Amino acid sequence: MNEEPISALAALDDPLRRGMYGHIRQARHPVTRDEAAEAVGISRKLAAFHLDKLVAAGLLRTRYEFVGGIRKVGRAPKVYEPSDLEVQVSIPPRQHDVLADILLDAILDEGDGETARDSALRAAHRHGEALGATERDQLRPGRLGTERALTLTSAIVERHGFEPDRENPTCLRLRNCPFHPLAAKAPDLVCGINQAFLSGLLDGIQAPTVEAVLDPRAGECCVELRPATPHDHTSTGSCSA
Repeated sequence: MNEEPISALAALDDPLRRGMYGHIRQARHPVTRDEAAEAVGISRKLAAFHLDKLVAAGLLRTRYEFVGGIRKVGRAPKVYEPSDLEVQVSIPPRQHDVLADILLDAILDEGDGETARDSALRAAHRHGEALGATERDQLRPGRLGTERALTLTSAIVERHGFEPDRENPTCLRLRNCPFHPLAAKAPDLVCGINQAFLSGLLDGIQAPTVEAVLDPRAGECCVELRPATPHDHTSTGSCSA
């Protein structure tokens, strides 16, 4: 008897599958069964069972490939990577409520002669600043240098739907847009709101040594956090520089 296909949401209801799926999403390379098993602390055989469930649900895609570009004797191992499937209950969760609050405040607080975009950016900065100030009051981190500021910011944004990726000690990429897929409908506006929100967050935690800079990359958030350029926020450097 053929087994009934499992839905994406049902597949993620299992904590082991959810853990492996999260690990594979965050990896910057195709993941083998051994690596996925180690990530959640189970056997390779059990990992294979759960990974194939995620493939059947359309959450992962798979192929055979030698890891690390090194060709070895024998058959290439089976590797897994995220598919393009959008899941309504996503990992991490989308933040449409945050965007909705920002846009509502922008409408209610739009000033005379101010454009809707300007009002939205101002509201986004205010929301981010309030969040940052709350976090600072709770944690009392003291004076923040660049690396400590990025560490604190990474922890905060991860709780709010971003996937931070510390590419080096003084640079933080955001590998997803928590407002996607709405960003696809108005990328300039949503990316601007995203940058304003993160700039406000940095102001709220009192991290003047870091700035939020627009640096769009395919499949990632449009913003990265990098050391601030004194008196000039037109830096063309990037995390990969």
